[in-house]
Amino acid sequence: MIKTIRDAVLDYNLDAAVDAIKAAIEDKMPPTDIIENALAPSIREIGDKFGRMEVYLPELVLAADIMNACTAMLMPLLAKEGKESRAPVIVAAVQGDIHDIGKNIVASMLIASGFNVIDMGVDVKTSDLVEKTIESKAKIICASALMSSTIGSQKDIIDFLTALGERDKHVVLVGGGPTSKEWADKIGADGWGPDATSAVRLVEEHSGVRGG
Repeated sequence: MIKTIRDAVLDYNLDAAVDAIKAAIEDKMPPTDIIENALAPSIREIGDKFGRMEVYLPELVLAADIMNACTAMLMPLLAKEGKESRAPVIVAAVQGDIHDIGKNIVASMLIASGFNVIDMGVDVKTSDLVEKTIESKAKIICASALMSSTIGSQKDIIDFLTALGERDKHVVLVGGGPTSKEWADKIGADGWGPDATSAVRLVEEHSGVRGG
């Protein structure tokens, strides 16, 4: 069953993946097993292929859509099992930025890896993002910026946390086309991910979780 699910995801076959998840649920397979042994490895493999330019953005977006559909079926079962998802992670496109493709892919991959993702959407006000981070007790923030005119908002998040005396309590990870490791170092971010796979690995590292 695990192989069937993985093959469906790797074939970008949404219907087959959903049917396989339904069958696994009917067979009483623990949802954690499905997520950790089928979904997470599959999306990671696709992300690695994207990094090697063996697949392209349309495939990555399709894979993310499949992840969203599959995890939506499994999350209620995790709650019924009393299983807690991993630490909450804030994901957002920063203030002024309305692009959501990269953010959505990162969010879906994190969900598939078992994290409790709080997706705040796009063009998120810095104050709202920081307030939600503190309120939810999230340790990690993934801040996406896809325009050179909005990357300054990533620095604003760090400055805002610093002003509140909260900086040391949170990990700020940045990414997006106009960003770079040099930019992340300059603004004092805790990490930079050039792609979604890297972003997930950074989250795992800072959460003390070893990736599969």
